[in-house]
Amino acid sequence: MTLWGGRFTEGPDATLWAFTTDDSDRRLLEVDIRGSIAHATMLGDAGVIPDDEARQIVAGPERILEEAPSGEFVFSRGDEDVHSAVERRLGELIGPLAGKLHTGRSRNDQVATDLRVYLMATGWARIDGIRSLVARLADMAERHAEVVIPTYTHLQQAQTTTLGDHLCAYAWMLLRDASRFTDCVGRTAESPLGASASAGSSLPLDREATARALGFDRVMPNTLDAVAARDFVAGDTFWVPQRMLTLSRLAGELAIWTTRELEGENL
Repeated sequence: MTLWGGRFTEGPDATLWAFTTDDSDRRLLEVDIRGSIAHATMLGDAGVIPDDEARQIVAGPERILEEAPSGEFVFSRGDEDVHSAVERRLGELIGPLAGKLHTGRSRNDQVATDLRVYLMATGWARIDGIRSLVARLADMAERHAEVVIPTYTHLQQAQTTTLGDHLCAYAWMLLRDASRFTDCVGRTAESPLGASASAGSSLPLDREATARALGFDRVMPNTLDAVAARDFVAGDTFWVPQRMLTLSRLAGELAIWTTRELEGENL
């Protein structure tokens, strides 16, 4: 399924199609479905569409959500992206009524919403992982609080400290990494849904309701900013390698400690 057609009398060349389509956004399948459920539910609650139609529309994405983990939901070669794949399957399940899912919603605010919900979830997962590692390091630091070791500058022995103190240094670094991700999630947690293509909708959409349903903290006040902003993606992209630098430093030290030259111990 494609999102365009119009005056085209035939499909695109295979090279163009291969360039246009991309499987990488399939990771957004679950959040795209959740966004559709929240939007359709709101349309019914706000009286934009009849309640019975809203319930039928919601039942479709809920069915797809059940199909996805089992492999029953299958992407087609004709699906331009994850969003068109969901729309195709929804049409197969509930027929022409599927078209009403885009009442008051554009592909622009849909994609922006999906990205934010996805990055909020992955951000919290990273934070949880970092905190778990910090807890392990703190436990090891307590157990080795009295073990005296040398510190090194340029691989030359410098002052002495304890192994516990050294491990705590990395715990503090990681806590800063977690704090950065927390800030990033906080800036991401504002809903663009309901901004439509660019300037909002004349329909009585309840943007606060969909924001709550999807776990956002607030609604983005400016609709143009809502659909165009991608700085939250850049922020996430920056802090991921920063966290990896911290882990790389720790891994490098562990590798050096266990060399024969330094007569290191296995921790």
